[in-house]
Amino acid sequence: MAPTLLDLAHWSTWAVCAVIKVPQLAAVLAARSAWGVSVGSLLLELAGFLVFLRYQIYYGYPLQTYLEYPIIIAQDVILLLLILRFSGNMRRAVLYAVTFWGGWYMLTLRKWIIDLAMNLCTFISAASKLAQLRCLWQTKDSGQVSALTWSMSAYTCASKTWAT
Repeated sequence: MAPTLLDLAHWSTWAVCAVIKVPQLAAVLAARSAWGVSVGSLLLELAGFLVFLRYQIYYGYPLQTYLEYPIIIAQDVILLLLILRFSGNMRRAVLYAVTFWGGWYMLTLRKWIIDLAMNLCTFISAASKLAQLRCLWQTKDSGQVSALTWSMSAYTCASKTWAT
């Protein structure tokens, strides 16, 4: 019984992660605006996901333990590009790409760097959520923030916690 529930938790998490940003992307596209969506929050989230993915690859973990991260990263990059496009800041995309690309390689220059970065991932993730909440507080409007995306994120966190 337990292995079946564990498999269900893994498969459902992968399925949700495959579409986790779709409601957010749809909201931004429909409004043709990224009002209420924090760029800082998205950048922190993307940094945390990239650190986690790099760590998993560096230490040779099996693909199924981190399969959802490349999918979420791709969705985050698309969302970031949409936000930059609708805010008229597309030139920043090059700066962000170079920064993340350089960070990807710098993480593994020394073993202690990737280990330290991985230990900071929880704080990075929390900072990401706090940055989005701060943006919502300042604007006093949820704008194009998707409650469904946040709900799916909460589900994946809970299922990962339960499954470990």
